[in-house]
Amino acid sequence: MNIYIYTKSGHNVGLDSVRRGAVLYNQFKNYNPILCTSDYRAATFSRTLDVYRGVGIDIIGNLPNLMKRGDILIFDSDEPNETMRKFMNQYCTKLYEFGIDISRTLVSDKFFNKGNKSIRKAFFFGDDDYQNILLDKLCKDQYQLDIDLLMGHYFFLGNDEKLISHFSNVIDEEEYFDTIINTQYLLASSINAVFESCASGNSPVFYIREDKKHENLDLIKKYNIPIIEGDSMQEILKKFNIVIKNYPKIQPFKKVDTSNILDTVIDIMEKNKLLSPSLESNY
Repeated sequence: MNIYIYTKSGHNVGLDSVRRGAVLYNQFKNYNPILCTSDYRAATFSRTLDVYRGVGIDIIGNLPNLMKRGDILIFDSDEPNETMRKFMNQYCTKLYEFGIDISRTLVSDKFFNKGNKSIRKAFFFGDDDYQNILLDKLCKDQYQLDIDLLMGHYFFLGNDEKLISHFSNVIDEEEYFDTIINTQYLLASSINAVFESCASGNSPVFYIREDKKHENLDLIKKYNIPIIEGDSMQEILKKFNIVIKNYPKIQPFKKVDTSNILDTVIDIMEKNKLLSPSLESNY
C-alpha cells in the first residue's frame, strides 16, 4: 500500500498546489509517499521542497497506471468530474481532497518564523506567466518602479534581464523562501505565497490576475487580506502603496490542523504493515 499525493501544476498553472502537496509529503515522509505532478519540471522542482519521490504524470487520469487498488490518494486539482470522483472513491482505501478535506491555507512550518523585514516591498506575480502578461502588458512603457520583483519558476528564459529596468531589484526564484519571510509588504498573485507571508508575520496584499479564475478568493477575504486590481504596474503600485499606508488588521493566521487525516492514514499504513507479512506467508 502506498500514499499518493497528486498536485496540478504547469507553465500555465503555477506551483501553488505543489508547495501545498509538499507539506503533506513531508508529514508522511516516514511512509515513503509519492508526489505526483502534472509536469516533470514541477516534479524536479519539488526536490527543493524536500520531496525525494516525485514524478510527472501529465494528468490525474494517469494515476491508475501507477497506483494499485487500495492505495491512499490525496489530491489538489479541479480535473476530476463526478464520474472520475466516484471511481477514485471506489479505487482508493482513503481519498482526500484539498479545499474540502484539507484547507488550501496549508503552508510549511518553516514559514512560521518571523523574518528580518529587510525587504520593504516585493512583488510576486506567480510562478507562471505563459502569456508574458507581466512583461508585455503590465510593464509596457513603464519606468522603473520602487518595488522588488521575485521571479517565477516558469518565467521565460531571459525575462529577468528585460524586467530589471522596470523594478528596483529582480530576485532569483531560488531566493523564494528568504524573500517571502523577509518582505514586510508582499504583493502577490499566489494565494499560497500570501498565506506564507501571513505565517511569517508580514503584511501581504493579493493582486487579481486577469488570466486566473482565483477560485479561492473567499480564503483571502476570510482573513481580511487586502485585494487590488490594475492594468499596469504603475496603477498596481499606486494602489498597493495606498493600502500599505493604512494596512488593515488581518485575522490571526494559524497552522492547519491535519492531525485527523495523519492519524487515520498512519493507522491504516501500520495495520497494512502487520497484514502484509501474513499474506506473504500464506501465499
